[in-house]
Amino acid sequence: MNAARRWICLFGLLAVTLGHAAYETEEPVDFTLAQLGGDEISLSDYRGEWVVINYWATWCAPCRKEIPELSLLHDERADLTVLGLAYEELEDADFFEFLEDFDVTYPILKVDVYQPPEPFGAPKVLPTTIVLDPRGRAVKAFLGPVTREDIEAFVDSTGE
Repeated sequence: MNAARRWICLFGLLAVTLGHAAYETEEPVDFTLAQLGGDEISLSDYRGEWVVINYWATWCAPCRKEIPELSLLHDERADLTVLGLAYEELEDADFFEFLEDFDVTYPILKVDVYQPPEPFGAPKVLPTTIVLDPRGRAVKAFLGPVTREDIEAFVDSTGE
């Protein structure tokens, strides 16, 4: 491998590593977003349980692939809630039409792409999945596709 390729690989690895750390927080995270259909949901509503925040978009193939596993995770774990954060500008009717082809069982929240929620801001890649511990702190980020097994392995390894 020539020197230029080594630097590119090293830079890419550093960018992914720093990207993960940028999502982790020492303090509890809280923001409120509108749910498809009109209600609002706050992260603080879920204190005491794990929260899996999944940034996604309808045009993102890996995001679509994650939906069934995230739905099963949401349905089968009493200690965990999945929240889908739709990161694109679509009307509710368009989202509902898209979701007719998927059995989504977790709440879908709409993100204003011009003012995404802090402290995370705009996702660096889609999908991006951020795990909040029961106290509300962001403790793990998965940039790119993630499986149910990845999330459960992390949650179960913490001992909380």
